Amino acid sequence: MEYVRGANGVPCNMEHHTDWVNDIVLCCGGNTLISASSDTTVKVWNPNKGFCMSTLRTHKDYVKCLAYAEDREHVASGGLDRQIFLWDVNTLTALTASNNTVTTSSLTGNKDSIYSLAMNGAGTVLVSGSTEKALRVWDPRTCMKQMKLKGHTDNVKALSVSRDGTQILSGSSDGTVRLWSVGQQRCVSTYRCHSDGVWAIYPDESWSCFYSGGRDRRVFCTELNDPDSSFLVCEEAAPILRLELVGNPSSLWVSTTRSSINRWSLEGINDFNPDDNEPLDSVADITLPGAPSINQYEILDDKRRIITRDTDQKCAVWDVLTSRKLENITDSTDMETEIKKRQKKIHVPSWFTVDLKTGQLTIHLEEGDAFSAWLTAKDAGVADDEESSDTKVNYGMLTLQGLFEHWPKTWSPLDNSSKEIKGNGYVSVAPYTPIILSEINGKTLYRICCKDAIGETEQLMLNDNVPPWITEIIVDHNTPKYPKLAFYLQVYTPATSRHRIATGGMLSPHRERLSASDMLQVKKIIEHIQEKILGEPSPIEPINSPSDNEGSTPHTATNSGTVERRHSQDAIGSSSSTVNHKHSKVELLCHDQVLDPSMDIRTVKVLIWKQSGDLVLQYRVVKDK
Repeated sequence: MEYVRGANGVPCNMEHHTDWVNDIVLCCGGNTLISASSDTTVKVWNPNKGFCMSTLRTHKDYVKCLAYAEDREHVASGGLDRQIFLWDVNTLTALTASNNTVTTSSLTGNKDSIYSLAMNGAGTVLVSGSTEKALRVWDPRTCMKQMKLKGHTDNVKALSVSRDGTQILSGSSDGTVRLWSVGQQRCVSTYRCHSDGVWAIYPDESWSCFYSGGRDRRVFCTELNDPDSSFLVCEEAAPILRLELVGNPSSLWVSTTRSSINRWSLEGINDFNPDDNEPLDSVADITLPGAPSINQYEILDDKRRIITRDTDQKCAVWDVLTSRKLENITDSTDMETEIKKRQKKIHVPSWFTVDLKTGQLTIHLEEGDAFSAWLTAKDAGVADDEESSDTKVNYGMLTLQGLFEHWPKTWSPLDNSSKEIKGNGYVSVAPYTPIILSEINGKTLYRICCKDAIGETEQLMLNDNVPPWITEIIVDHNTPKYPKLAFYLQVYTPATSRHRIATGGMLSPHRERLSASDMLQVKKIIEHIQEKILGEPSPIEPINSPSDNEGSTPHTATNSGTVERRHSQDAIGSSSSTVNHKHSKVELLCHDQVLDPSMDIRTVKVLIWKQSGDLVLQYRVVKDK
């Protein structure tokens, strides 16, 4: 949420909600701001200092609308849970960490989701609009319902109440605006200037005319006493959500489904001739530009980088591991071309999901998949030295360690010294990255910026809200288990290759299956063949069989990734050989394709084998050229 301070227009970016902000009201002479969000909360802000003072969690579903009575400093909130709550703003602003109990009045009896609220300045009349297609009128002083006004044929999306509480204006998705008399309890006028749903209305101070806008992207001005007097004020580029009249009148602020906000001048409106069929204004005199929203993304094969395109048709590359933008792609808007340029021939299991609901990349880590992506430090791009090909890392573990590296509870002592290890030792997450802890159903439990985890209050909240499957990794320093992959190994001949294809990859039943970490590289299998099958010395330890290391303690992310094994040469499917292959080399094949030594068997199975059965690898000895 962005708030513009003072006449100089300096924006103050205030982040605390975890979903769409649906409505805001400025209270107490501009010193307090109340916001309603789809994250089911109402928040109280100090806009001058730019921070959230308190969070109200009374609603159980999206909070869609607010209403404000400036004379009493009362705010009402309503949402999809069919509930209306009434708040005393002075009480909300007095809340502290030790005094955080607040009472609220509840207006019950709504049968449908509430999409609009309005209250007069004196706080004597409150009106709600909903998918019930009717208006409910309440006395907020007693929380009693006064009447129900029927007439609209669709959802009531916009409301306004006259200062004396005798008249109500309503806008509906049925495309009409209606004027209601509270005393007569009926509709007294209907206005049909729009061709689609009306989502915003704003009457002038004297209630002689009103401005309306909605899905048709047009703003009309209409005299209240003449339903046929409507004329076009301006036309926006997107559906209109809110209108705000400033002056007497001098200008009209308009917000739409796009991120920018426009101000339209109303000078000369009294002399405007609507018979010209032209709008009063064709160009906004001021635009407060918003950031473009991301509307398309592609996760690259390395499952670390994401390419996005925004509403300005600009592409960018993001790093999930560090929560940073790697580059803006300025020379091309062809997203498919950019994706192909950056793809790698590697298969990494999916370990996160993405949504663009807020117009930004939101990365979701869930217990079932977060630790499924093991790979070598070199393939992960976190180390370049030769030893990194033996060091195994887990994307989910690295990410969580980076996100919580400022939380002292995650720091571990270094060799019994006074020094402590923070983070994961490879990459650091951007300190301003927000962390959102939520329930399985998506309801937010707690939101915090990475860098703020060191605070005393924040540490207490993290202790209460971080789930056990995360603390086991970042606090207890356990390591997720390596996934294993079974495969067969046999000597390559064209005949056996044809037989394998004909039989769908199945080998004779007397052959033993082998099993190894799915990160095992082809070059390690080649070295195993050279040492155990061809009788040549190899500097590495061999791969493991399915029966080895069962129930063993998971390896840490910094070990070599190799496991000791006792395996007979006969089980490999080849007789032993002590022939000197000094001037020869071993090639490993799958589906008659020679494999790159740096490729891992997980990638081989997904990109080359492409079958559900166990992977079959073949080897052959060829002379060096």
